[in-house]
Amino acid sequence: MSTEHNPAIEKDISPSPGNGVNGTYDNTIASQMTREEENVARAAARFGYGPLSHVNTKEYNLPPFGGEFQPGLYKSVEKRKFANPAPLGLCAFALTTFVLSCINMGARDITAPNIVVALAFGYGGLVQLLAGMWEMAVGNTFGATALSSYGGFWLSFAIVLTPGGFNIEGLLIQADGNGASMFANSFGLFLMGWFIFTTILLFCTLRSTVAFFLLFFFLDLAFLLLGIGYLLHDAKGKPSTPIIKAGGFFGLMAAFTAWYNALAGIADSSNSFFVIPVAHFPWSPTGQARRGKTERETV
Repeated sequence: MSTEHNPAIEKDISPSPGNGVNGTYDNTIASQMTREEENVARAAARFGYGPLSHVNTKEYNLPPFGGEFQPGLYKSVEKRKFANPAPLGLCAFALTTFVLSCINMGARDITAPNIVVALAFGYGGLVQLLAGMWEMAVGNTFGATALSSYGGFWLSFAIVLTPGGFNIEGLLIQADGNGASMFANSFGLFLMGWFIFTTILLFCTLRSTVAFFLLFFFLDLAFLLLGIGYLLHDAKGKPSTPIIKAGGFFGLMAAFTAWYNALAGIADSSNSFFVIPVAHFPWSPTGQARRGKTERETV
């Protein structure tokens, strides 16, 4: 059975009457469950929300939701011995992006982004890559592709900026006759490639939630502006500072949106007094279910 007929399985809305609201419990659901699942559902009826509060986890799919880093419907991982790895990957991405974006905007007159190297290797790179591999283990192709790729982005970014080592920046500057334009152009192409990749992922979020879509929308604009900023040079042959600052602004927006989605994935009845709203698009499966349309009406 699909989520179009079961809006009660959303994480960010309250269940409908007859499915366990206000202490009531639907015995038709109980007949499909084991004693353990029945006890869980009865307990969920008291708290009144949660993505799996009133459904048979063996039969239903979860709705699109940024907190699980999945824009489409997928099988529940409730019965597997895996936690949700998405908030970890989102937080790793958010913190590393936040620091770099602040530097790109010229915060505290910092001009060199070398401090990001440690974060890019340890948190944004390694930890996010691990989160992507765990997404692969729970069967989330989108989450595995996105988190692993951006983990690889931060690792490669750190390699470029690491003093010594591969000496990528130094060799490009040396090849340019001690100028910086060759490195800036190379780095601009590097960022434009990530803009193309992020655009591909952005298309996959159009039927999900507003919070999830905005994460990739802001990130896409950040990569685009940063790429243009490094490809367009000022009168001194250096990257365009105003455009890079604009890219840094959208990078900050992407970082805060990533933290927001992470919070939506972490907060539940065990640790929070409220559910984080993520705002489903009206044309998404959940949005269609809210309007009460049938499958025939949505074809």
